[in-house]
Order: sequence, then C-alpha cells, then structure tokens
Amino acid sequence: MRGWLFSGTNKPLELIEKEDPKAIPGQIVIEVKAAGLCHSDVAALQDPGWMPLFPNGPVIMGHEFAGVVIEVGEGVENFKVGDRVGANPMNRETKVTAGYTYDGGYAEKVRVPADQCVRIPDGVSFEEGAASTDAGITSYRAVFTIGQAKEGTKLGIIGVGGLGQFALQMALIKGCEVVATDVSPEARKLAEELGAHKAYDSIADMQEAQCDVIVDFAGFGTTTAEAVEAVKPQGTVVIVGMGILQSNINTYSMITKEVKLLGSNGGSVEDLQGVYDLFATGKMNPQLVTIPFEEIDKGLEKLKNHEVKGRLVAVFE
Repeated sequence: MRGWLFSGTNKPLELIEKEDPKAIPGQIVIEVKAAGLCHSDVAALQDPGWMPLFPNGPVIMGHEFAGVVIEVGEGVENFKVGDRVGANPMNRETKVTAGYTYDGGYAEKVRVPADQCVRIPDGVSFEEGAASTDAGITSYRAVFTIGQAKEGTKLGIIGVGGLGQFALQMALIKGCEVVATDVSPEARKLAEELGAHKAYDSIADMQEAQCDVIVDFAGFGTTTAEAVEAVKPQGTVVIVGMGILQSNINTYSMITKEVKLLGSNGGSVEDLQGVYDLFATGKMNPQLVTIPFEEIDKGLEKLKNHEVKGRLVAVFE
C-alpha cells in the first residue's frame, strides 16, 4: 500500500510504499476511502513541541479517516467485511492515537481497534464520515460533553473553520443560540449562512451576547484570554485550538467572574456516535473541500497558508 510518512519537524511528508496491514485480535483493517486533513498535522510539521506525540519514530500521518472493512481480527463480533465505518483516532485511556503512535489514515489501508469504530449511517458520505472522526467529535465533545451546552444555551464560537462550522451546525440542531467570531470576513459570512444569530468582527464584541459557553477553536493565546473577558459571569470557556501552545490569562477576571476554563481533547466513541446521529437527521451540511490522496502534501501546504475555506478531505480512487 501507499502512505504519507512523517519523519520529523521541518521535513516534508514522503509518499512511500509499505506492506499492507493485517488484522490482529480485536482489530480490523479498513480500506480508506476518505481522510481529513487537520491543522494539527501542519503544526506538527513546523513546531518541535509536537514531537513528544510521536514516540515511535516515523509514522504514516492521518488521524481522521473512514472507509470499508476489508478484514476482521479474531474476537471482533460487531463488524463484518463490507461495513462502512469511521474510527475514533484516539484511545482515551491510553492516548494511543492513529497517525501519531501508529500508522494512520494518510494511507490506502489502516488497521485500527474495532472498539474505536462506529458504523456510518446510510446517506452519509465517506467524506462526511471521515471529517466527523476529528472535526466532528472534537467539536461535539467540546460543546456538549465538556461545555455541557444544551437546548437554550447561548454559545459563542471562536474560529469558523473546519471545527467551528461543525460545532455551529450541531449546536443549532440541538437548539442552542449561537454567535461566532472570526478574523476572516468570508468565515463570518459562512457563519451567518449556516445560521449563526450573529457573527462578530472581534471576540471583545461578543461580550454583548453574554454567552453561557464560549469554545475557542483557534487557540492563539490571545483568543483564549479574550474569551475569558467576553464570557458571562460564571460562564465556561472551553479551549480546543492549539494555534500556539500557551496563553496569558487575566486571573482577576477569572476569579471575580468565577469563570470555568476547561480543555477539551479529541472525543470518544460515544461522541462519534453523537455526530453520526446528527448527520442522520439530514440537517448537517459542513463545507468540505476534496483533493486526491496523491495531493495530501499540497493540501497541508494550503492549510498552512490559510487557503482552505471549510474542512479539507482527501479522497481515494
């Protein structure tokens, strides 16, 4: 099979040939049909601070993918050959993650634990199924599992990119009142097109909305600090984005307003099932941009240069 190998910071991905993975007990082999490209991969290619997440040396990247089961290991009873599935890339107990600690989905085939997979509902494409395994579950977990948003919650979204648009649509389906902010006029327009009640030029302006929960999908330090200032007293700020890996927070505001500042990382199988359930309503329509598998390296460069509107997904012929 072919796959895109990551060998270290400031080194380009290399398209290599490698032996096909074989099923082992408790795991399945998926023929990958779609793989989402993520800003975290861009960051890992540039920032040495990410290297501890790659403990086993060179690895095929790609942590969001969907496809068809082609081989089932011993003891696997919930899946069969031919099933359409998406995989939660991270084991939440061990933190072992596809594309980081073992070969991921920037490959024609991938082996994953069966208990981290969920069937893709009828009518949901492989591209949507793949994007759901990272952008989807990361957004779902941050908004609902960690942020505890529910019907009637006033939700603020910072960053209307691949994750932000998922969060916005899911929150609206669940009956939240959603506002958003983004530095890009095009992203603000997209937020309004998707149904946001208002799209602000700045995080500071979001303060007028008195949000119960603000989710920072950008994570550029100042964005988190400004979210603490903008959220209503006793509100919750959830950090998801890792644009940079530190922030200076005004603890006076946190203390006097009794703000809860929480981190959210990835998602669970239950979160993935929640995303797929929302897709099954027929109301989810995230903006996805597709490229061929052979252009994954070029796609990551486009992400780096902020040339992608929506979520970028590689498709396999």
